[in-house]
Amino acid sequence: MHNTTEILFSLFIVFVAAQIGAEIAGRLKLPAVVGEIAVGCVVGSSALGWVHLNEPLEVLAEIGAVLLLFSAGLETRVADLRKVGKVAGLVGVFGVIVPFLLGLASAKFAGFATPKALFFAAAFVATSAGITARVLQDMKVLGRIESRIILGAAVIDDILAMLLLSTVTALQGGGGVDVAKLAVVLVQAVGFVVVIALVGTKIMQKNSSLLDAPINPLSPLTLSLALCLGLAASASQIGLAAIIGAFLAGMVVAESSQRHILEKQIQPLMAFLVPFFFVVTGAQVNLRELASLSVLGTLLLVTLLAVIGKLVGCGLGARSLGKKSALIVGMGMVPRGEVGIIVASLGKQAQVFSGTTYAIIIAMSLLTSVIAPPALKVMLADSPPEEPEILE
Repeated sequence: MHNTTEILFSLFIVFVAAQIGAEIAGRLKLPAVVGEIAVGCVVGSSALGWVHLNEPLEVLAEIGAVLLLFSAGLETRVADLRKVGKVAGLVGVFGVIVPFLLGLASAKFAGFATPKALFFAAAFVATSAGITARVLQDMKVLGRIESRIILGAAVIDDILAMLLLSTVTALQGGGGVDVAKLAVVLVQAVGFVVVIALVGTKIMQKNSSLLDAPINPLSPLTLSLALCLGLAASASQIGLAAIIGAFLAGMVVAESSQRHILEKQIQPLMAFLVPFFFVVTGAQVNLRELASLSVLGTLLLVTLLAVIGKLVGCGLGARSLGKKSALIVGMGMVPRGEVGIIVASLGKQAQVFSGTTYAIIIAMSLLTSVIAPPALKVMLADSPPEEPEILE
């Protein structure tokens, strides 16, 4: 059982810290998410020790991530994604292959055994859609073609990363990989995304008036949030990230006639819940594990490889857009965020990673999450207002 006073005090500290971090970042002309992650590192147990992570905080952070991706989906329509489907697919595939190979090569060079090296490489793969979505949303550029490609590729990225993680996890025990089981997982994941994105949106187009059927004047919002939570839970049940289900729910509701009203109504909820996700993400790093020059050097090298892997891999996938837009897409896919943290946690639980290796992967996930937002802001600010064309 958790003490109510302690929980409320933790919520208070995290929320106030998030506002301070966002304010400082804003005054430094940086995205708010940078300040929120950085302040999480400061108030966490490895620095000031004001916040000790507990289940209620982590649940609230997860809800914040779910709500963030629902909001991003609300500004993403299927018709827009269809226009970038081919490019998003290439970005997702190359954005998995190149980082994985770089991570595997670096782990083998460091002397890791193959099963451990594979697990280490898995942390290089998946993109944190939540962090990039926040930056794109704050800059009001979710309508840009690069933004739609990034969000579409993140869904593909997550499916491939899930399969890869399942494979390397199976290899840790020395046993073989159950190909049939992986095939079932793949079919479930792809089927879920396709059915919701195509069938769900068509149903909503024809029946959006049902959102106004209850007498509650806020029924469009409450029913949309119910759909968001339901699809997030369903995605988690089949092995996908919950935020993918939330993103798909937003895409479904984006086809309703109430779309623009919902975009405004959801803002107060996001202002309260989303900061918890970013502060808690920052609070999970143990700074003490990084207190030597050799470890810091390793961390910088690993982070550099992680950034290069996504820039090269995703940039190759988006090369038909032109160099500038391909670079924007690549940078948008750089953050590892909570996804890298999850892989690191699984590796530690399986006793694959030492405390130092775990801290390096956590710190790499956070550094890539901090590097990408200001870089994206600069790139998008210098971008021409017109949309780049998708070249065949």
